[in-house]
Parts: sequence; structure tokens; C-alpha cells
Amino acid sequence: MGLFDDAVPGGNITKPLMIALGALLVGKMLGGGSSQSQQPDEQAGAAPQGDAGGGLLGGLGGLLDKLKESGQGNVADSWVGTGQNQPIGPDDLGKAIGPQTLKAIADRAGMSEDELLRQLSVALPGVVDKLTPDGNVPHPNQIASLWNK
Repeated sequence: MGLFDDAVPGGNITKPLMIALGALLVGKMLGGGSSQSQQPDEQAGAAPQGDAGGGLLGGLGGLLDKLKESGQGNVADSWVGTGQNQPIGPDDLGKAIGPQTLKAIADRAGMSEDELLRQLSVALPGVVDKLTPDGNVPHPNQIASLWNK
């Protein structure tokens, strides 16, 4: 995936991290729902809204909304905007994503939640910046097409 190679310090996004980003931003790995879910009743709002909406939180737009709700609005805006990307700490990112979604993505990517947050907190600012070159959030289908290359 050449598109994101220079989005991450060190220039390399690992396969598990691509899976995690895909699940978060696109929902490519979701299928019809999580068959591994042990909870019979999903909490309201935590269930995926179908493939059309994008990733587990509703795609990139949903992720940005979650960041804003958790007090990270300035950070999220800096990634979308054309200026310098502000960093985000793993703990802050974890709060924004939420424990249920975090677990689902970590399971899918085959890494621990701590490691996932550590890698995502490094990769997301650059990845979101790449996905929003003109300061606008693209349609989920446009983002999904990047994962199909």
C-alpha cells in the first residue's frame, strides 16, 4: 500500500495495522456482524451500522465525531486540515474509540489492545491527513476504494 507509506514515521504500515485501519475507517473486514461476540445484547450504538456507513464507528467521519466527543476536536481538526498534524496519545485515542470497538479491531488485527493503540496513535494523524488532502472528509466509498487497490 504505497499511499500510506510516508504517512507513518519510519515509512511502513504493517499488515495488522492496515487491517486495523481498514476496520476502523472502512469496515472492510466486518462482514455481516461479529460472530465472535460473546455478549448476546450489543450495547445500543456500539453495533456496526452496516457496510455502507464505513468502518466500525461509521468510517472516518464517525471516528472524527468520536474524537470530538471525547475532547480531541482540535487534534482531529488538525489531521483533516492542511496545517501541522497534532499528536494524540494512545490513552486518548482509546477513550475516543471505546472499549468494545477497540477489542473488535484488536481481535481482527491479531494484536493486543495496547499495541494497537500505540500503533494507531502514531499512524492515524498521517493517514487521516492523507485521506483529507483538501480538508474535506471523503465519502466512505472513496476511502474503501483505497483498500481495494
